Amino acid sequence: MAPVVLQMSCVAGLLGIAGLAIFLSRAKSATAIVYSLTLAVSLLALFGSIRSLLGGVPDISDLTLPIGLPWLGAHFRMDALASFFLVVVNLGGASASLYGLGYGHHEPAPHRVLPFLPAFLAGMNLVVLADDAFSYLLCWEFMSLASWALVMAHHREPDNAKAGYVYLVMASFGTLALLLAFGLLAGPAGDYGFAAIRSAQHTPYAATLVLILMLLGAGSKAGLVPLHVWLPLAHPAAPSHVSALMSGVMTKVAIYGFIRVIFDLLGQPTWWASVVVLILGGITAVMGILYAMMEKDLKRLLAYSTIENIGVIFASLGLALAFQANGLKLAAALAFTAALFHVLNHSLFKSLLFFGAGAVLTATGERDMEKLGGLIHRMPQTSFAILVGCVAISALPPFNGFVSEWLMFQAVLQSPELPQWALKIAVPAVGALLALAAALAAACFVKAYGVTFLGRPRGTAAETAHEVDRCSLVAMFILAALCLLAGILPGLVIDALSPITTAILGGRMPIQANEPWLSIVPIAESRSSYNGLLVMVFITISASLAVFFIHRFASHALRRGPAWGCGFSDSTPAAQYSAGSFAQPIRRVFGTMLFHARDHVEMPAPGDTRPARLRIELHDLVWEGMYAPIAGAVGYSADWLNRLQFLTIRQYLSLVFATLVTLLLVLAIWS
Repeated sequence: MAPVVLQMSCVAGLLGIAGLAIFLSRAKSATAIVYSLTLAVSLLALFGSIRSLLGGVPDISDLTLPIGLPWLGAHFRMDALASFFLVVVNLGGASASLYGLGYGHHEPAPHRVLPFLPAFLAGMNLVVLADDAFSYLLCWEFMSLASWALVMAHHREPDNAKAGYVYLVMASFGTLALLLAFGLLAGPAGDYGFAAIRSAQHTPYAATLVLILMLLGAGSKAGLVPLHVWLPLAHPAAPSHVSALMSGVMTKVAIYGFIRVIFDLLGQPTWWASVVVLILGGITAVMGILYAMMEKDLKRLLAYSTIENIGVIFASLGLALAFQANGLKLAAALAFTAALFHVLNHSLFKSLLFFGAGAVLTATGERDMEKLGGLIHRMPQTSFAILVGCVAISALPPFNGFVSEWLMFQAVLQSPELPQWALKIAVPAVGALLALAAALAAACFVKAYGVTFLGRPRGTAAETAHEVDRCSLVAMFILAALCLLAGILPGLVIDALSPITTAILGGRMPIQANEPWLSIVPIAESRSSYNGLLVMVFITISASLAVFFIHRFASHALRRGPAWGCGFSDSTPAAQYSAGSFAQPIRRVFGTMLFHARDHVEMPAPGDTRPARLRIELHDLVWEGMYAPIAGAVGYSADWLNRLQFLTIRQYLSLVFATLVTLLLVLAIWS
């Protein structure tokens, strides 16, 4: 069976499961049936996409269906790029389905989730497979609507309706931008097939507009600043396995759209286009992680962290554009490989972390880190899996996050070869921003893990927590193992990505399978190399020796003492470091400028028995400076236009007459 036929059959299967879920959703066995079938179909699609990617054939197969536009049909195609993103989509779908087998039994409204989750997965598969603009936009909108329905699954909870509304508005805005971009690409001929667009010549003016529109369209779905406002609203509103799909997978489908258009359909890039993408990526990375540092809601923190990782990916893509525009194919392949590697890595550890947040929410009913603590004693397996995710997302060896960010910085070090002074200045500056974002990411997840799992319980919910079900744990441990495998065997992933760089950029990194001891060499061994397996062995041996010597030569006397109470004789859990106190130094440095942060201290007079209180005031300047005025203007205009519903017949006739006279005057002036 042709690969594209297998994938389309899996899409049909997912749509059939969605239809079946409508009839079964209120039955007791619906959760097990729907998630089991979705898991089986996702695994089949995952196997097919891995086989296609490892086959190394740039153009694998295509399929045309007699639907869509009458003169065009619906075209679907699998090449190396599509195969890789199908691996990401279906790996995420399979892990979310496995997690849902356990987590779904705690879902209060399964009939609002079960029909839409397989439809959401089908929509993401179709977007990646689409090979003409009409099919792409139709599938994109289907994906957006299915995910919106999942965001609104708990629509009766406070703020969820607002989250769904903002998400729908941003999705509609993104679709409009993509529609205009494809209209420009099709040109006067109106040929919407990707093959015709790929072979056409595009003027610099049209290419510039397409780049801007793709940054707006794909960037709004991916979470580029300042188009990120829907992520911290929608991700906490959705069920946790849906949040994992939206953050770990759907944002990557948006990145696929950007790569497909800018790198594949648009042709040879210009160097100044890379500057725009680079700067946006650097700003997005730093802003996203700073927002995350200020958060105490676990799922909102993960949502903001997604913005940071999207910035890292776009910065790498900007580097690839810069090198490709100057004919530096090896450096371009390095930057492009770093971006794709980070796409895979982020889908793994961010799905793992959202699954962990869902486990914490199931066990405690809380997302507020200030009410958690001490969960490592009550949820040891979950805490270990989340620790792996936190280390991986902090880009620490030997896990996978380190490898992709290390490759990206290796690409940054190639910037002296660029001839343009604007790039010579911009690339190191963005590299510094990415280094700052990496350091802040490590601090952010030290805060998240320490406040949530270490110390003592801060509330009753944490004291009575319990370990989650076996299916949820298996899903988390599979992703944790993949994070480790991709970190210690990165050469296998890099070689698997080489057909994509060859097809898109015309170049590839050195063959990593030829390197001894499973090392990876980005450019040449004389410049740099990394061996994740040896690093893991060194860490393991060092830690084991440290434990051995401590237990062998340290005193065997058992010594116990009271925990330090921060200067208070009667130590309480409230005296522990909180999420807000952990972030205070960062808030003092960056908060005044970026968040207009203010500390309000209420100190009672001497003799007053009321407690002192500290209230922290933070502002989202992007929302307040950009979106709130637009929303206010739209609301004002709607209220003003609403008066037209209450006019008299005479006023309506006068309005129609005035409109006709105005149109006639315009036509007379125009002619």
